[in-house]
Amino acid sequence: MTESSNSLHQTPLYSLSCKSNAKFTDFAGWEMALQYSGLKKEHQAVRESVGMFDISHMGKFSLSGKNVRSSLNYLVPSDLTTLDKGQAQYTVLLNHKGGIIDDIIFYYQGKNEDNIESGILIVNASTTAKDWAWLTENLKNQDIELKNNSEDLALIALQGKQALKYLNPFVTEDLTNLPSFGHLTTNIDGEKVFIASTGYTGEDGFEIMTTPSMSQKLWKHFVKNNVTPCGLGCRDTLRLEACMGLYGQDMDEETTPLEAGLGWVVNFNHDFIGKEVLVKQKQEKVKKRLVAIEMQGKYIARHDYPIIVDNQMVGKITSGTLSPTLNKAIALGYVPYNYSKIGQKLTVEIREKLYPAVVVKKPFYKKS
Repeated sequence: MTESSNSLHQTPLYSLSCKSNAKFTDFAGWEMALQYSGLKKEHQAVRESVGMFDISHMGKFSLSGKNVRSSLNYLVPSDLTTLDKGQAQYTVLLNHKGGIIDDIIFYYQGKNEDNIESGILIVNASTTAKDWAWLTENLKNQDIELKNNSEDLALIALQGKQALKYLNPFVTEDLTNLPSFGHLTTNIDGEKVFIASTGYTGEDGFEIMTTPSMSQKLWKHFVKNNVTPCGLGCRDTLRLEACMGLYGQDMDEETTPLEAGLGWVVNFNHDFIGKEVLVKQKQEKVKKRLVAIEMQGKYIARHDYPIIVDNQMVGKITSGTLSPTLNKAIALGYVPYNYSKIGQKLTVEIREKLYPAVVVKKPFYKKS
């Protein structure tokens, strides 16, 4: 890990991104590639064939101990105890008000011969320090060894229909049989490599966690074989088409998973922090909901733009873009429960003018 003169963190793949003519931006204190060959081209590469992202800025924690799943279970609304070795769960860390501290993925790696469980947590770059503090505080009496590998490991996301073709030749296991949210640890040229069939694009693909030197080897190989390097710009348009929320924009500590459209990660059959708030919301219905919004024209609704119904501001846009796949202006935003039904007509205020929009079914795009 190096730091540039303006004290932004740089990933182990930074110099290789420079060679691929990346344009950089400050993201959560990291100097990250915004785009390489252009947002549309990169977006299209992932939707139609394959693209790769340097996501080494993400937080990477490992956990080991006798009761990793049951200890972590109290901090999330999902039931992690049902996971078998090689399975993963997308979920959220909750505070005592049921608000979302972060959205995370927990990868369960099973037990060893001494009955010691192990797992990996991938968290957002912007919340790594906050998550670490929360986990340390809440797991301190649980006999869990928690390790922060964020600065020691690199992470590449290889995404798109052709991802398997490019990664499979490297590994002895056949990744064809790795189910969605499945994962394994393997060796490539004698180095340990963690591979998961997860991603943030709405396409099939893999996330590859390994040493900086191996990540550089893989990146160079993929570039040589015409895999398109992709930046944060198209990562945002891809995830938005798939209606995947961005922490800090579409969800935060003031929103619950039921409000953020993440009710599917909540399992009420176990005890967890903030449960009573979610139980009450389920009984009384949430006051606001994150909905998918399609603009009725090419005007783009951006973050924080007001949502208007009957001349009253009822909510705000959280994320918005022009979808390169659908060629439509799409957005996510919070509206009161009464205005959250599919087909609900809204208007969005863009530079002091009102433009028509409608609530539509999620997601905007689904892989074929």
